[in-house]
Amino acid sequence: MKSSAKNIKLTSYDDIFQTDEEKQDASREKVEEIPLSELHPFKDHPFQVRDDDSMRDTAESIRKYGVLVPAIARPRAEGGYELISGHRRKRGCELADRETMPVIVRKLDDDAATIIMVDSNLQRENILPSERALAYKMKLEAMKRQAGRPSKENDSQIGNNFSGKKSSEIMAEQIGESKNQIFRYIRLTQLSSELLQMVDDKKIAFNPAVELSYLKSEEQTLLLDEIAKQEATPSLSQAQRLKKYSQDGKLDANVMDAIMTEEKKEEEKITLHGDR
Repeated sequence: MKSSAKNIKLTSYDDIFQTDEEKQDASREKVEEIPLSELHPFKDHPFQVRDDDSMRDTAESIRKYGVLVPAIARPRAEGGYELISGHRRKRGCELADRETMPVIVRKLDDDAATIIMVDSNLQRENILPSERALAYKMKLEAMKRQAGRPSKENDSQIGNNFSGKKSSEIMAEQIGESKNQIFRYIRLTQLSSELLQMVDDKKIAFNPAVELSYLKSEEQTLLLDEIAKQEATPSLSQAQRLKKYSQDGKLDANVMDAIMTEEKKEEEKITLHGDR
């Protein structure tokens, strides 16, 4: 008969003599002062950390009062910690000549960490379209994986959680956007980096940018050349026609030039007088 001694789990000395209060205290999250050199950015972090006026204000506040809200990080297998929230605070600490930063360390898997990272940054003001697009994509894919369904970009028919709601529907409720608007932002991730930068710089409006995201990679390269030549970006109407020609397999340099050289129609203005 085989011995079952190896299955016996002995209670540790600490477990025997710790009070309930001490056990609860040990399970609580603690704020630790961690050296900045041990804090590493989140992989593929979609939000930029800019040394702008807001950052200078943050650094000045940290000089005077310290970091009022601890960052959140998780341990890295290769050592140190991966920041989940607090990238701007870390930069503020660097500018304020601080060597450490208060951090709450949590053990989180990739999907849970991604969702917390996105949610904590969506509270910021002045989020660029590219930042929102990448963040929405990362969160939706993480939510689909958590729900136990395959992840397929822009497909709202998958990613249902066990309550029957689609991941995109739950996300829409959480962030206060419509499901369609979430997918429209995610479409922007299909733009080339140059075109996406133009969206951030407000040279291309959001609605035309969504239409242009359906152009093939080589067509987007042609469009960049055309924009430089015409010194103008497509209107919504032009972007829609470029998309249609692309989907029909008929978009080439000549067609693109013809569309881009058309004069943009000015909106007809109608004045209604009180007596009418």
